[in-house]
Amino acid sequence: MQLWVGLGNPGGDYALHRHNVGFMAVDAIAESWRFDPWKKQFRGWAALGRIGLERVLLLKPATFMNESGLAVGEAARFYKLDPGALTVFHDELDLPAFKVKVKIGGGAAGHNGLRSIDRHCGQDYRRVRLGIGHPGHKDRVTGHVLGNYAKAEMDPLADMLGAVAAEAPRLAAGEDARFMNEVALRLQP
Repeated sequence: MQLWVGLGNPGGDYALHRHNVGFMAVDAIAESWRFDPWKKQFRGWAALGRIGLERVLLLKPATFMNESGLAVGEAARFYKLDPGALTVFHDELDLPAFKVKVKIGGGAAGHNGLRSIDRHCGQDYRRVRLGIGHPGHKDRVTGHVLGNYAKAEMDPLADMLGAVAAEAPRLAAGEDARFMNEVALRLQP
């Protein structure tokens, strides 16, 4: 069993925020791989399914970003999963928009959702960093992160989410480098 968590804030007001791209990624995976319907569980919404040979529980915490670790920790304890079974999809300021990188462990880099998960689960989990780009000046970061994707960004966003969902079997198999390469190839113009 693997636990794949998308980070975001619950509610329609936040649906298209860049900060919610983690929710968008797990939604795309659930749809592409025909997961069970979402149900309220573990202080969020959970959907169970298979990707390749792996059973995967998708989770969207409903605790708001800053307390994401409460939901993630609850699900991990219920299934007796160690951090190696955890994958977190989240927005990443330090990556160009629509670029995707994977890494294991590391710091939270100011991301409150990751900081919360670190407190509840430790740091040795896989992170799928979904680039949202940096607005150029630190004074504009909050508005950028908590702002909606622009109309002109919708097609590249859909392409990135589609590529992540299509290549999910590589991630499930632990082929992180191949996942990143195949996603990048799909996103080439």
